[in-house]
Amino acid sequence: MGLFRRKQPDGVSDKKQIKILFTSDLHASDVVFKKFLNAGKMFKVDVMIIGGDLAGKALIPIIDLGEGKYEINGEIVGREGLQVVTQRIRNEGNYYVITDKKGYEELANDKSKLDEAFKQAMIERLREWVKIADERYSGTNIPIYVNLGNDDPPYLFDIIDESNVMKRTEGFVIPIGDYEMISFGYVNPTPWNTHREMSEDELYSNLKTMMEKVRDPSKTILNLHAPPYGTNLDNAPLLDKNLKPVVRGGEIVMTHVGSKAVRQIIEEYKPMLGIHGHIHESRAFDKVAGTLVLNPGSEYNSGIFHGVYLVLENGKVKTHQLITG
Repeated sequence: MGLFRRKQPDGVSDKKQIKILFTSDLHASDVVFKKFLNAGKMFKVDVMIIGGDLAGKALIPIIDLGEGKYEINGEIVGREGLQVVTQRIRNEGNYYVITDKKGYEELANDKSKLDEAFKQAMIERLREWVKIADERYSGTNIPIYVNLGNDDPPYLFDIIDESNVMKRTEGFVIPIGDYEMISFGYVNPTPWNTHREMSEDELYSNLKTMMEKVRDPSKTILNLHAPPYGTNLDNAPLLDKNLKPVVRGGEIVMTHVGSKAVRQIIEEYKPMLGIHGHIHESRAFDKVAGTLVLNPGSEYNSGIFHGVYLVLENGKVKTHQLITG
């Protein structure tokens, strides 16, 4: 894998102390994305990072019945009710499409048309986010570094590239003051066969190639969507063959689902910091071979923002704080 080196962010290179806000797994939630932008200014950070999974998971059809009436999941609403419902859909991280009855039947019976509607909804939402970020952060010299996760189709990189302040990270070594960041949004295989998955061997090979491009592993930030295996960051419900959580004694059984390749890379290179996502239930920090690793967790569908506030100083993580809002 070839890695390019991005330009040092203006106003960051000469700072002894660097403040970072990291989040992940926004999954198309409007309110969570806006809270992230607000938090960056509130904490007066130098750099903002989104670790992946920008895309939502559901497309909700809204049938235009005419005469100002709309049907949503069997409920009939007027124009004012439509605004309330669509905003709720957006805040919960879902998409919607307004169509007539004929269009609804076509979506229900033609997978290609449904896929295209889903694609356009994803592109439109991310393009709206780009516009909001550019309006709020242009002229601030605060970069918003963005990666895609396993749930994100690769064409969303093209939308990120339309932004003036949102910069894609995958494929680049990102200089942040005296430090460097590498990013990778692929994860080890999941039961859902998502857009960006790799075997552990493939993950290890890619990550090793990337680590060989950095100047000093001890001053490197690993922005990897998959958390390291066997830590506080990768606990998720154990699933049965029907992909339902296993319950024993009235309790959901948890298991480790992170990447063994990610763990191996951390153990071998001992980077300064690992920032991860992917496992929404595992909001936590831990250490692997002395390296601090963090996962802010995600409650995007409840409109709750989860992030990590970090302060880097003298080649170390001086402060780390899990934040919620």
